[in-house]
Amino acid sequence: MTRRPSARFGAFLAVLLLLFLSMLADARRLAPPRQQEQAARAALVQQLGLSDLALFTEARYTRHLSLADLHSPFQDHPLALDHFPSGSVVPPPPARLPHYAPLDRETTLPD
Repeated sequence: MTRRPSARFGAFLAVLLLLFLSMLADARRLAPPRQQEQAARAALVQQLGLSDLALFTEARYTRHLSLADLHSPFQDHPLALDHFPSGSVVPPPPARLPHYAPLDRETTLPD
């Protein structure tokens, strides 16, 4: 009796699903001990006054999101494209959007 390729693929998916569920169960098992470590790290960050996490290493305005202004990606030219791919992934900070949002309606282009 030969097995169809779809049966092999179904068995492969079942094994992957079992592995994924075991990863979730392991994460749930390790969550309580990790909460104490996370609370200690949060207290250290608060005590030292550290800024946000550096997620990208490409440009200064994507390394420290809370310290960047909205015009940093366009420092070479106002209509220049962003040099780094992470600049298109990261949106501007929500706290700064209300202040900068009406600028596109206030400016005029010269003839």
